[in-house]
Order: sequence, then structure tokens, then C-alpha cells
Amino acid sequence: MAAVVFIVPSLRERALIKFDEVRAQIKYAINPPEKVIFEPQEQQIAAVVRQTMTALAPTATATILPSTPEPTMTPTITSTPLPGLVQLDGITFQSQRGMWNYCAPANLSMALSYWGYEDYILNIGRWLKPYSKDKNVMPYEMKAFTEEVAGLKAVIRVGGDLQTIKKFIANGFPVLVEKSEVLHGEYGPGSTGWMGHYMVFNGYDDVRRILIGQDSLSGPDATFSYDDLDRDWRGFNYLYMIIYPIEKEQQVYDLLGDQLDETANYEYAALKAANEVLGLSGRDQFFAYYNRGTNLVALQDYATAAQMFDEAFAIYPNIPEDDRPYRALWYQTGPYYAYFHTGRYWDVISLATTTLDAMSEPMLEESYYWRARANLALGDTAGAEKDLRLALKYHDDFAPAVQMLEEMGLK
Repeated sequence: MAAVVFIVPSLRERALIKFDEVRAQIKYAINPPEKVIFEPQEQQIAAVVRQTMTALAPTATATILPSTPEPTMTPTITSTPLPGLVQLDGITFQSQRGMWNYCAPANLSMALSYWGYEDYILNIGRWLKPYSKDKNVMPYEMKAFTEEVAGLKAVIRVGGDLQTIKKFIANGFPVLVEKSEVLHGEYGPGSTGWMGHYMVFNGYDDVRRILIGQDSLSGPDATFSYDDLDRDWRGFNYLYMIIYPIEKEQQVYDLLGDQLDETANYEYAALKAANEVLGLSGRDQFFAYYNRGTNLVALQDYATAAQMFDEAFAIYPNIPEDDRPYRALWYQTGPYYAYFHTGRYWDVISLATTTLDAMSEPMLEESYYWRARANLALGDTAGAEKDLRLALKYHDDFAPAVQMLEEMGLK
């Protein structure tokens, strides 16, 4: 039976995932990750250079690695009343049950199926997650698969709201979002606490005040209250992705309106986060500061972004342990950018080490990459090389690590 399990790819994937879940449960029982606290140590050093860094900050441009080309078309602004009830058909539902950390392949598969692209979920998964136990797939990786493999187009924006989701659905476009989930072990060992989750919204009902979505965990046609949207979406900067065929590009640009321009989009999202900081507390306020930092990183205002992340991490110890988002750096790496580009290399190393040590199995290529950059900046070439090779162990073609090794003259 064991031989059969490891011969059949789908069974092997599930067996390895189950083993990883049990190992996570054991490690987390011994060393609860929610008790781990990161404390920035270099704020005073940063304060000395902050004024200079702010003065030297380049003109705002949105360039998160890897960068997304600016759209070449311009929107035609129109305003049309939205219907009160819409549900789009044509999505092939995919479940991730039995495949933990597989929400990205499952939900991308569903979003693509609406436009006629069908593929085996494990095929998509192997492209997105070269290492089967990779904890997270970044939105830009999903966009790359959409455009390079599926032959469709995709646009990613932040700062979304309910009206944005309804507008796209009403015009025939499902909306793929990244949002928070707080689980209590209901999906097996390791499924506890705050974590990220992708979901495809394809309908809404104003009378019942619900969004209708395809949730790879909960099931098809899952309902989601309007009242809960901000709370759960805030944890990911209100990020959304629209997939479409090339012939519908102008329509997508028209629907984006003034959010078409990436710089304007990040400026809008940064202001939204700043406004939220004032009226929130606890984990919600943590994410408001974190989102503002993320948006300022995209605008290359690294000095102010670092301040925002300092504020977020100062709030973190005051969040009840069961609510702490200790997986935040699995999904959003803005603090690494901000601290690195303000010369706070030890904070980069400390944050990456804290993040990796809190995992059941340290396998985040982004954390290894940024720790490598900080080590190299401090003159530790051997440490940088070790981390880059670990990054490639868990993502064997991770472009930033490959490029950095080449720049160091290494293979």
C-alpha cells in the first residue's frame, strides 16, 4: 500500500502534505509560533538617516519585484447603475481538501475555467509550487501562469472595496481575492490561527447582503457577508486580480477607471490605510499600518514605510495570542524591502530568522533571499550564498536568488 501511495502522484502529494501537517502540529505544540515576537532594533539608527532617505526618495513609481508593466491603454470613464443580484455561471469548482496550502492552484484553476482554460489542478500546482510543500504562492506568480501558460491576461490591484467587486461581477468578470482566514483546526493538523486564503467571487445579492464565491475549502457557491468583507480582506491590502481574454482588455481598463494607473492605485491604497489607522485597534490596526507600509514600499518611500512597519510590530505583542497573524511574512514581504532600503540590515536578518524559526519546516524562499541580501550588505558572503541556495532548494528557479548568485559570480 505504501508503494502504491508513492507511485501515484496525487496520493503521494496528499501523503506528504499529511505528514507535514502532523509534524507542524507537534512542533507548534512544543514551540507555539504565536508566542514569537519580532522587535525592531534599529529605529534609532534609521531616525538619523530618515530625513536624508526621504529627500533622496525617487519619484513615486510602483515597482514591486517582479515589476508589472504599465498598461498602455487608457480608461473611458462611465457610470452605470449595478443590478441588485448577479451570479456568473461557467466556473468549474476545484476543492483543495486533502491538499493543504493548495488554495492558489485551486482558485486560479477556477478563475481560469470561467474563460475556458481547463487543466489538472496538480499540473497548475507544480508550476506555481515547484516544491510541493511551499507555504504560499504570490499573486504575481499566479499572474505569470495566467499569461505565460494559460494564454490569458491578468491585472492585479490593491485597495479594493465591495463596489469594485460588484462592478466587475456585474460586467461579467469573476474577481479573485486574497483574504484572511482564522481557522481552529477544522481542516486537520496545522490548520489553526490566522492565515491567508484565495477565493473567487462570482456573484452578489444586495437583498441578502452577501457575496457568492467559489471557496476551495468551504465548497461551491459559498456565501460571504458584506459586513465581514473589510475585516477579512484588510489583512491583504484589499488585493484583487481580474483575469480576462485580450479582446476584453479595454473593458477591464474602463472598469478600473482611475485605478488603472499603478502609481495612482498605490497612492489611493496608502491613503485608505492611513485613514483606517485612526479608527481601528488590535489586529485590524496592525494590518492598517502594515498595508500603509506595503503601499509606500511600492511607491519607493522606504523611510516612511519602515516607520509604518515599526508601528505595526509595536502593536503585535498587544494582540491576543490566538489572534496574532504570525504567518504575515509568508505572504507579504514589504518589511524586508523597507528595512533593507533604509540600511537596517540587522532588522532584515532578525525578521527573516524569526519568521523562519516559527515555521514547522523553514521553507520560505523570500525570507532566505532577503536575509541573503542583508548578509551580503554586511560582508557575510558565505552566509548570503548559503541562504540563496536554501531559497533555491525550496523554489528551484526563484529568479531573484538566481540573479543574485550570478551577480556574486556563483553558479
